[in-house]
Amino acid sequence: MSLQYFLFNNEFQTIDAPVLTASNRGFRFGDGLFESMRMINNKLQLADLHADRLTAGMKALKMEGHALMDDYFMRQKTTDLAKKNRWNGNVRFRLSVYRQGAGVYTPEQNKAGYILEGIPMKSNGYELNNKGLIIDVFDELTKPVNKLSNFKTSNALLYVMAGIFKSQHRLDEAMILNQYGFLCESISANVFVVYGNKIYTPALTEGCISGVMRTRIMQIAKMNEMELIEAQINPEILKEAEEVFITNATQGIQWVMGYGRKRYFNEVSKFLSEKLNNFNLL
Repeated sequence: MSLQYFLFNNEFQTIDAPVLTASNRGFRFGDGLFESMRMINNKLQLADLHADRLTAGMKALKMEGHALMDDYFMRQKTTDLAKKNRWNGNVRFRLSVYRQGAGVYTPEQNKAGYILEGIPMKSNGYELNNKGLIIDVFDELTKPVNKLSNFKTSNALLYVMAGIFKSQHRLDEAMILNQYGFLCESISANVFVVYGNKIYTPALTEGCISGVMRTRIMQIAKMNEMELIEAQINPEILKEAEEVFITNATQGIQWVMGYGRKRYFNEVSKFLSEKLNNFNLL
């Protein structure tokens, strides 16, 4: 098997290279952000949306260098890494950005560093899951609503605890509530609920991640004259909804089959998944 590489601040490193020290701020304080991205047929998907979110997040964290991490940077670096590893053009990437330098809670500088990693994938499109997901609501901890809530920060303890809950209860996914008890997101995705022939998703003001796939699904719904409403959603709606599905940038759409004794359909999920892949070919 040939050597595999990742990018560390514009330099290729072998996958087992010890590039981070114990003083790294991302490790010590969760002082950073990340983007999970998908390349399909050598084309990085939703690069402009990823770049917009990363730029906004770096500004919110007062990190320097955000102007350099635009969609051109993302396309170029992911392409370089795919070629270096001789991947087939279908790859899942993680771009981690952290604040460099020393300091404790008060940083001594605000320059940013990054690591770009990738995992090759077999599929050359977004695949709707054959078997629907089984979910439950995680309510041991809730997500705060503040100006950092919409970004993918390195502080992921809430999602880790929800992941443990998921494993303990043998679930496929868990729904996370915000600090007010309303539906926010799932462990790794945005949430959509079909109820009364309308599609609902938690508004950004509810503290959910500003998902790039969430944005694309909203665009597709509008193009197909489907009513999609951003709202404050009581989790009790899960007991009455016709469909529930989740979305993220690497998997596309995943439909939910069951919540407790409730069972869902997946007609809207199938329709949107087909449109998503057609949109991808444009």
